[in-house]
Amino acid sequence: MTVCPSCGHQNIAGADQCEDCGSSLAQVSDLQPVPAQDEGVLGDHISVLSPCVPMIVNPDTAVGDVLQVLVDNSIGCVLVVEDDEVVGVFSERDALMRLGVRYADLLDRPVSEFMTESPETLELGDKIAFALHKMDIGGYRHIPILDDGRISGIISVRDILGHLTRELLSKS
Repeated sequence: MTVCPSCGHQNIAGADQCEDCGSSLAQVSDLQPVPAQDEGVLGDHISVLSPCVPMIVNPDTAVGDVLQVLVDNSIGCVLVVEDDEVVGVFSERDALMRLGVRYADLLDRPVSEFMTESPETLELGDKIAFALHKMDIGGYRHIPILDDGRISGIISVRDILGHLTRELLSKS
């Protein structure tokens, strides 16, 4: 971990700027040698996870229709996209926490009222370690993946755990 000298936030080693305050970490030198057995897993890029093609809805889609998409496709979230830009994510957790027991009264409301706005995204070439760090710090289970700024897929914590498990089993 790299501790930000400005705010004390713990950032993943190798980060260029603090995730919390945006300060440059270029002058911070706390690199630790990585054990040889960990180099592969820590160095793997998100592309090795083969991100799933995401289900996409627009912000005006009725939340009831979005819930049906989740159920029909057995998925945990959809990306909310406007003008080819990810403006939000609507997940099972959003349904539970934001709709709750009032869901029947809210089914005709637009998903934009209940989505998680401005979600974190990563690029296909970013490391899996960065995805884990963002998920841990942000407390979420899905991250939209971009390829040169365009929507490419989505990964979940389950995708990462599966990859790590396969890596560990292949070395034993």
